[in-house]
Amino acid sequence: MKIKIKSSKNFTLFIIMMMIFILLSIVMPSKFLTGINLQSMASQFPEFGLLALAMMMAMITGGIDLSIISISNFTGVIAALILSGSMDSSTPAGVAILFAVVAVVAVSMVCGLLNGLLIAMIGVPPILATLGTQGLFLGLAIVITKGHSVSGFPEVFMGLGSGTVIGIPVPFMIFALIAFLVSVLLKRTRQGFNMFMVGANPVVSKFSGVNNTKVLINTYMLTAVLAGLASLIMISRVNSMRPGYGTAYLLQAILVAVLGGTDPDGGFGSVKGLVMGIVILQITQSGLNIMSFSPFFKKFIWGFALLAIMVINFLLHKYNEKKRIQSMTDMKKAAKAG
Repeated sequence: MKIKIKSSKNFTLFIIMMMIFILLSIVMPSKFLTGINLQSMASQFPEFGLLALAMMMAMITGGIDLSIISISNFTGVIAALILSGSMDSSTPAGVAILFAVVAVVAVSMVCGLLNGLLIAMIGVPPILATLGTQGLFLGLAIVITKGHSVSGFPEVFMGLGSGTVIGIPVPFMIFALIAFLVSVLLKRTRQGFNMFMVGANPVVSKFSGVNNTKVLINTYMLTAVLAGLASLIMISRVNSMRPGYGTAYLLQAILVAVLGGTDPDGGFGSVKGLVMGIVILQITQSGLNIMSFSPFFKKFIWGFALLAIMVINFLLHKYNEKKRIQSMTDMKKAAKAG
């Protein structure tokens, strides 16, 4: 039954994605259906896509991570300081980039560990814990930079956010690789299986021998690492870093996770559905940009879409639950009659 439900959701997303793509291709073929625009779309969403993957993983366990943007900002500032500092020294660009990547992963893991400890050990609800650390990490980034931007990175580092290989944007290739690894993690590892178990029913999971505390801590460390990696693409694309960058991504990450079929109550989610949700959002956003809609109107659309999806999912859940109860009642009546 679960396989049928997954297939049904993914098929519905695929139909929606193709309908939007075909509609925009017909309405504005000379602007939307061009190689430049398609390449632009493929290079624009990867850092946001990594944040959406992080949000999906947190939601699978029945939680949420509101601090991913702040973690991305904080780690981005750390990386920017290391890279800009190398320009004023004799440090080779390759060494500086390696050092920046290691620092980003290490700092993001510490940030995720803090989130995990607050949620799993102390028992703070995920929405409150990550809301608090959201302000903490962003505040640290502002204190370090005093609110100013950090710029000036090695030339080779710029290829991470704007380079191409045989016409394929490098950021897109990075996202595809990480999305594949996350899919393997969720489907083929004990950590992934336990994440679904904890999200579906933490009590049953605990009595089944799963260490819920360890699973949650590992999950929030993984979401933080994804946010940190997203920061590297961010700062590479714009050749600078300022605290507060990418604040609009938070709502979009939640929207895409829910649109992609992730259950906000936990226990269900797939990378395949998330990727289709990202493509739907990116195609829609590209169409709105071409039609010159204001950023404020786009925020209204994302907020309205999130509410609509949540309401539809709630109604479908209630309908399916009612059918399940009715089916069980009919089976009991049939058994008694027999």
